[in-house]
Amino acid sequence: MTARPYRTTFPAALAAAAALLMSLLAAPWAAAQSATKSTAALAYVPNEGSGTISVIDTHTDQVIAELPGGGKPRGLAVGTDRRWLYVSDQPNNRLQLVDLKARTLGSTIALGESPEGVAISPDGRWVVAAVEGKNEIAVTDTRSNALAFSIKVQGKNPEHAVFSPNGKLLFVSAEEGEAVDVIDFGARKQVAQVAVGARPRGIGFLPDSSRAYVATENANEVFVIDTANFAILARIKAGLRANGIAVHPGGREVYVSNGGDANVAVIDTASNQVVATIPVGQRPWNMALTPDGKKLYVANGRSNSVSVIDTASRTRLRDVAVGKLPWGVVIR
Repeated sequence: MTARPYRTTFPAALAAAAALLMSLLAAPWAAAQSATKSTAALAYVPNEGSGTISVIDTHTDQVIAELPGGGKPRGLAVGTDRRWLYVSDQPNNRLQLVDLKARTLGSTIALGESPEGVAISPDGRWVVAAVEGKNEIAVTDTRSNALAFSIKVQGKNPEHAVFSPNGKLLFVSAEEGEAVDVIDFGARKQVAQVAVGARPRGIGFLPDSSRAYVATENANEVFVIDTANFAILARIKAGLRANGIAVHPGGREVYVSNGGDANVAVIDTASNQVVATIPVGQRPWNMALTPDGKKLYVANGRSNSVSVIDTASRTRLRDVAVGKLPWGVVIR
């Protein structure tokens, strides 16, 4: 019998084409995951309107993946080993874990009504979430990925909880108030309350933990707080609906997003004066800097984008399209 030439059947060809397509789609993510073992930094953007997390390679400023994020992702933190992403899933009242290696949803941790801002301690041991409905900070132990304890605060509807770089203090801003709650994290209790302007939002610390900068949305100001005695050192006029705060790793500049003005103001920390404003997208919200401080990433809630700013020239380099209603950015 004469042997017939080998022919690939249609189903086999289709399967091969699908496998090739999947490998091509996975290549950027795989390359970025490999790069994270060295020096690459990835920006994670929670999109509360689409229930996803956009992942941006900060070298190329390209979205390399869209991860599931739960019902309405808002605050998030990345584990120090970059294995787990911790996301506040607001309508489901829980902390949603995302497996960054498998790119799938992991376990969940019940937190209480309406969790928002999330942060991780400098040593990577603790993840904190501001729980609005309970007026408390829920603390998860990253060694077990289980809720460890909670800390009550005086402020109503806490939105952000941010560690000082030395890990000793936790500053908490509450939407329905005009003060910042100060927690001694080692003692697991609130030790002070600092009066600021109406509707405090974003918080950032100088690298040496000596000062905190707090944006007040309804007062359109940034308050500078001495962390040694909790005294107000300065009040800086910002733009309309000031909310997000990011501090340069060198400590020389603080950035505040002005939601009503569609720009970011640059504060010189030596003079505590605004020295520049940079236009971005609509309703800029929470922000993050690359570890080297060269680029600032700003979530634009109403533009469904992230603006990338060159901090040396104070210019917007580009806008990166992400999911619907991006709430913030975390970089690791």
